[in-house]
Amino acid sequence: MNVIKTEIPDVLIFEPKVFGDERGFFMESFNNKQFEEAVGRKVEFIQDNHSKSIKGVLRGLHYQAPPFAQAKLVRCVVGEVFDVAVDIRKDSKTYGDWVGVLLSAENKQQLWIPEGFAHGFLVISDIAEIIYKTNNYYSVESEGGIIWNDKALNISWPLEQEPILSHKDSIAISLEENSFV
Repeated sequence: MNVIKTEIPDVLIFEPKVFGDERGFFMESFNNKQFEEAVGRKVEFIQDNHSKSIKGVLRGLHYQAPPFAQAKLVRCVVGEVFDVAVDIRKDSKTYGDWVGVLLSAENKQQLWIPEGFAHGFLVISDIAEIIYKTNNYYSVESEGGIIWNDKALNISWPLEQEPILSHKDSIAISLEENSFV
């Protein structure tokens, strides 16, 4: 497993070794020992989530506030997404900074997003499915959201058209207005 650092030191890209031939491929998609060595701590994943969306859907930017903050290990298993992590830790040097990564079934990369980050993605392909592990359960009372086009964040979404949003995401507020962070 190759570990790639991003502009935000706590956000990492995991790139598996893929062994392929005319029959298909094999890869180790997760190795706990290698993962914990890379992130520098013990992480206990307790839930796997699976999301399917059509082209142009933008989900996010979502987060869970303490004590239900979630870390995520995200991968795209069908299609391609532009996956974004935004640092919402007020005491961080990179507060308000974001990292965007193309995750696809083809590149098989995974994005590690620690607690204290908002997460969102834009579907680039006709259909995309992402799977992600979390280290905490979802809590509706701790759910927060940041508007996808927050001018202060200035995320460079690779949009071809106006994104397709859920009602919840369309009425989200700016990072500055959020009370959870």
